[in-house]
Amino acid sequence: MAQTYQAVQTTVPTTLTDSVQDRIEHGDGIEDVQAAYVQLQSRLVAALDDTKAILGDVKEFNKDSWIVRYPHLADAPPSSSGPAVTATAARPLRRALSFADDPMSSHDVVMRPGMQRSMTLAAVSENEEAAPAATADQEQGDSLLPPASDFHVLRLDLKLGPTGASTSPAFLVNQLEKSSIANLVEERINASMAHIEKLKTRAQDTSSKVLVTGDLNAGKSTLVNALLRREVLPVDQQPLTSMFCEVIDAADNEGKEEVHLVNEGVMYKRTDESTFTRYSIAELEGLVAEHENSQRILKLYVTDARAPNESLLHNGIADIALIDAPGLNRDSIQTTAVFARQEEIDVVVFVVSAENHFTLSAKEFLWQASNEKAYLFIVVNRFDQIRDKARCKRLVLEQIKQLSPRTFEDAEDLVHFVDSNSALHSSAVNGSFEKLESDLRSFVLVKRSKSKLGPVTTYLDHILSDLTLLSSSNAVLAESERDQARAALELVRPVLETMKANRDGLEDGLEVVEDDGASKAQTRTRGRLVEALDRVGSGVPADDTISMPEYPGLLNVLDYTRDVKKALLASLDMSVKLAEDEARLITATGVNRIGEMAETYLPEGVERSRRVFVPAAMFTRSLKKAKRASTTGSPLVVGGIHGLGIGLAQRHEMLDVTFSDILDIQHRVSVHLKRSSDEGSTLDSSDAAAGAISLASLGLGALTLASGKAVGLRGAFEGLVRITDLIGNETARKWAVPVLGAFTVGLTVYFVLELPNSIPKNVGRRIKANLVRGGEGEEEELKFVNAHCTRVGRETRKVLRLASWDLRERFRGAMEERQREVKGKEEMERSAVRALEFFDTVANRAAGVSQVVHQ
Repeated sequence: MAQTYQAVQTTVPTTLTDSVQDRIEHGDGIEDVQAAYVQLQSRLVAALDDTKAILGDVKEFNKDSWIVRYPHLADAPPSSSGPAVTATAARPLRRALSFADDPMSSHDVVMRPGMQRSMTLAAVSENEEAAPAATADQEQGDSLLPPASDFHVLRLDLKLGPTGASTSPAFLVNQLEKSSIANLVEERINASMAHIEKLKTRAQDTSSKVLVTGDLNAGKSTLVNALLRREVLPVDQQPLTSMFCEVIDAADNEGKEEVHLVNEGVMYKRTDESTFTRYSIAELEGLVAEHENSQRILKLYVTDARAPNESLLHNGIADIALIDAPGLNRDSIQTTAVFARQEEIDVVVFVVSAENHFTLSAKEFLWQASNEKAYLFIVVNRFDQIRDKARCKRLVLEQIKQLSPRTFEDAEDLVHFVDSNSALHSSAVNGSFEKLESDLRSFVLVKRSKSKLGPVTTYLDHILSDLTLLSSSNAVLAESERDQARAALELVRPVLETMKANRDGLEDGLEVVEDDGASKAQTRTRGRLVEALDRVGSGVPADDTISMPEYPGLLNVLDYTRDVKKALLASLDMSVKLAEDEARLITATGVNRIGEMAETYLPEGVERSRRVFVPAAMFTRSLKKAKRASTTGSPLVVGGIHGLGIGLAQRHEMLDVTFSDILDIQHRVSVHLKRSSDEGSTLDSSDAAAGAISLASLGLGALTLASGKAVGLRGAFEGLVRITDLIGNETARKWAVPVLGAFTVGLTVYFVLELPNSIPKNVGRRIKANLVRGGEGEEEELKFVNAHCTRVGRETRKVLRLASWDLRERFRGAMEERQREVKGKEEMERSAVRALEFFDTVANRAAGVSQVVHQ
């Protein structure tokens, strides 16, 4: 989709109404000229105020609301779609619109010539583009189209290098940022607003200033003298005028002819002698020589004795000042001063030597002056000395056509080939110079609307054209950004709303995964370890991969007991490891579920987690702590080292053998008493005897094992006292031999047959009792099991929570990013809409002012 660009009408309508202009050409009275002049003057002053207001609004908008972009227009390649049109018809009207800060981004625009001096950029189809392009080319031709770079006043001109070099203006502008370019545009706007104030002052001023300038030694002073019909300014073959000499009618100085040398650093005021120093006309030549290198200004009050209808200064219509300026190529300081002074001038009379034509300084001055003044008065001096006059005229006019097209169009009245020196010193009638005087007088006085107000009109045309192009181009950009923002919002908003709706679901899902994983790991661990403890309590290894040691005989019963204890503890360690392995599988399943949730809840374009779950890494830190604690001899807490219960088989204190591990008398007594209470009087005499024998054999076995590890000194002493009491009893002595024999036989049988089976059970019961804590009125609490359940569940939850946290953070970050994107696009849309409305308003206001100027 292309855009339409309404081209500026390049033919400027007359500044006076047709009827008034006709009367002027037929020589009617000056009153009509003055009335038309005052009417146009009021209209232009109002237009200047309106234009300055528009510039001020653009400046404020550029500062506060929108960075104004600087456009470039270049020829666009013919479109491949749509009906075929000739290259002549389509190519001049189609342009590629880009911006200085973003030259790679381009918009196709179509420039439609129109009768109104306004520009619009609106979307059209390729079919609509072709027809008006061909019609415009047939009716008006390519000359009506503005150049690719269509700015006049607001043009950013960086003269830092040749075209194509790395320091060329185009290259440097493209390297600038948006804000830098906006600052440059703002500087141009400030300069334009300042210049509008100067134009307004000039438009309201009743006097007219005529600047006579040109290249060094081109005959400017001679021309001024010839216009005055007297030698006032000093003339020599060497350049004399190095100051601005302003020639004014002596009637403005109470009829006195004199020279006022304006003092430095003050504003000249004729009635205030502190602002100047008086000199006579005769002292002028010496005064000029004395201040040759000065930047002072001279005010020359002279008398022109001719009749008002012949004199330029003494004309009876308006106050005229002829300003003789230094040569352009005298030095850079003087040239710069002339360039700056021309902005205050109503009419520029440019003197060029017929021998040298236009130098580079002259061309640059005329190009800059033509931005404001469509018409320049050009005097080709010393023309009588040229032999091939036709060739000289042709070459000069060709250069003028390039430098000031409007002046070329009116060359009959504005371009004069004369010899000022001959006209000054000859008494004969000089027809060419007489015509120069008449045309200059007519241009300055009769055609004041063109000479004095014409620069205002031209400048308004240019600045309004620049404003329209600038606003229209930025309107295209604003419309494009608005559409981009809306398209992006159509994509991003639904994603954000979906994420907001799914946020609670994600939180609930992650909590469920964490709780399920931890709960399942704890349940599986509890079941496995409870079963393991039950088996160990029965004297059986908790894991079938652990085998029990073989019974080595009575002599190695202590080593056997230690090996049994080590095997049972190792089986518990194995059960813990199996519980951890099962927790790893449960955790891996939970991590996979979280990964599936990431695919479900995270939008496209969000990077997924790169974390890789390594099951083997679980519990490793705990193992390291356990090993470190085992080397320092830390106490056993809750079934293991620091509550971990890992490495029980490696704990030396856990492997120590006690008397209860071999002969658990307390357990035997409790079992015997429990049986007695359960069976009561149903026991017969043989069972009672067997029980007594068994009890005796146990007691005797305790005595025979009274070694340093099995029995203490107190126990041995108490046994000796009981035996002494028993021998002192007659009945006891009677039964001593049979009982002693039975006791010996029972003890032998017990050690031979019962120890291999009772030791694993005794050891298992002791291990289980050590790992189980009971309370009155409470169910048994397995501290070993609970500790491991808590540890395994906590580790499982920690891993799942880490994965959940990563997903939560990615989801939160993605949602915040979408929120920022939505907010940014919404702000971009609002800003673009405001800019579009603003720039449309600026274009309409500029068009309205343009209509006022040319009505």
